[in-house]
Amino acid sequence: MKLIALMSSGIDSPVAAYKMAMQGAEIVLLHMDNRPYAEDASSDDAVALAEQLRKATGSDMPLYFAPHGPSQDAIARGCDRPYQCVMCKRVMQRTARELGKRLGCAGIVMGDSLGQVASQTLRNIRSENIGLDFPVVRPLIGMDKIEIEEIAKEIGTYDISIRPGHGCSIVPIKPITEANPEKVSAFSERIDIDGLAKASADAARLV
Repeated sequence: MKLIALMSSGIDSPVAAYKMAMQGAEIVLLHMDNRPYAEDASSDDAVALAEQLRKATGSDMPLYFAPHGPSQDAIARGCDRPYQCVMCKRVMQRTARELGKRLGCAGIVMGDSLGQVASQTLRNIRSENIGLDFPVVRPLIGMDKIEIEEIAKEIGTYDISIRPGHGCSIVPIKPITEANPEKVSAFSERIDIDGLAKASADAARLV
């Protein structure tokens, strides 16, 4: 089983990739490069996290970077501001799907933990997946933050993930927590979400 894992420079997604690798999955890592809405440190730490995951799992885990800043711009122009994070996740999943299919992956791994942040409410997760038609594995979905942090400490990713400079400057002041599926579908057509994802996947590079 080959899976593509969306990996930020935060705590949760490296743990999700680790857990699936330990279940026997062959993992490809995909970091969505959020510059200019993230600092260079975020990308540097994604590279460090990939290296640590290889040590912890004994797996190759190739790491790809795909540009995400242009997609963030399109979302900000074409969607209601509170929907930025939900639409961001939709583009990321579709980018992972496009690149994953090219690399022979059968699904996506994400570090979602139910209700932990605004984009991870059940209704938002549902809205993020509308029309994806590709499996998404969420190994942390029922875990709390303390449990996830303990695993991160055990595998050596925690200290990397808590380094400064991992924020996103385009996050809205009040992100939506109960996204309207009809609005999400309309916004997706307006910004040509599949076109954005394809462009991002086309520009992905092996680090």
